[in-house]
Amino acid sequence: MKTWLPLTLVVALAAGLWAWSPWQKADQGPRYRLGKVEQGTLSAAVSASGTLGALVTVQVGSQVSGQIAELQADFNTPVRRGQVIARLDPEAFETRVAQAQADLRAAESAAQVARGNLVVRQTEVAKAKIALDDAARNLARKRTLVAQQFLSPAELDTAQAARDTAAEQVRLAEADVAVTRAQVGNAEAIVAQRQAALRQAQVELAHTVIRSPVDGTVIQRSVDVGQTVAASLQAPVLFTIAQDLRQMEVNIAVDEADVGRVRVGQKVRFTVDAYPGERFGGEVTQIRKAPQTVNNVVTYSVMAAAANPDGKLLPGMTANARILTEERDGVLKVPNEALRFRPVNPDGSPVKLEVRGREEGPGIPGRVWVLGADRQPAPLALRLGVSDGKATEVLRGELKAGTEIILGLEEGSVPKPAPTTRPFGGGI
Repeated sequence: MKTWLPLTLVVALAAGLWAWSPWQKADQGPRYRLGKVEQGTLSAAVSASGTLGALVTVQVGSQVSGQIAELQADFNTPVRRGQVIARLDPEAFETRVAQAQADLRAAESAAQVARGNLVVRQTEVAKAKIALDDAARNLARKRTLVAQQFLSPAELDTAQAARDTAAEQVRLAEADVAVTRAQVGNAEAIVAQRQAALRQAQVELAHTVIRSPVDGTVIQRSVDVGQTVAASLQAPVLFTIAQDLRQMEVNIAVDEADVGRVRVGQKVRFTVDAYPGERFGGEVTQIRKAPQTVNNVVTYSVMAAAANPDGKLLPGMTANARILTEERDGVLKVPNEALRFRPVNPDGSPVKLEVRGREEGPGIPGRVWVLGADRQPAPLALRLGVSDGKATEVLRGELKAGTEIILGLEEGSVPKPAPTTRPFGGGI
């Protein structure tokens, strides 16, 4: 009997606790998690992903076709403006220059001959004019002598014929001068053509030396020694040079629903997978109006400039960016969790809420719950402003910093509502 007595007392005590516990929980009712209204800084942001790139990227190509004879730059090579970074085989272009020089010398010789012929023709004109003057004087003398009947009229006719012949010789010599002058002009035009051809050949020869157009770093090399490049319709790209990797650009794809809140000059914070936990900063410099549509999702490219003094950021990295669209100081803010809370009955069923009427004023309507004097949830209507995803600004409402509000229910404080059952085969 003494052995069974303690066991009986334990069983009776356990049965009593089991019977009393549900009633105690029912008497207590729901238990709530509480939080406080805070006052401080609230930042609203647009989150999106983007791609890092150099602020200025230059593609260096070849303006002439040929075979790569020499490369003086490779990946990651720092280069200066005007520095030689590659050479094409110049043999064919040197031959063209020599041919153009020979053609120019021949044209200059032909022009010199034409100028000499012009001088000869001009001399012949002068001689013809002298002969014409002599024939004219002879004709005048003979007219006087015929008038005095010292010569016969036949002599006068002969002198007249000689004067007319001399005049025609002058006109013929002047025509020869005009023809020769035209020949000189043609020869000089050919000289100009040959000079242009020589300059073109020299320019093409100079283009066999590829120089860097900017100061920067080679981030891509697309050719090897011995490779032939053909510059027929489009200049082939030999190198890609980033002008200054200390200044980077972030191309952020912003959804069409958020792009209306983005402005030039807003701050940008972003992270990259290569440096987890480290944040980088930038500033919005451009909002491109060209839409990008992928799988029926429309985005716009927002460009942001970011400093990269340590060279950690590399072109092509993926950036997880947050664009700070609004920042408020000294505002009341409530946790978004409190705005989502809805009270329940002791049996776990939701409390029916009254429909809120439309209110005039700034912001959007919202509601939080506080514990009244009877420890029951009481609603407070609010007008809400910007949100950072965790907390929301309170524009108007009967709240102040430090006020306790309900965040949610404690786990296990109320029974889960029983699932609604329908009779077998019942309709909706």
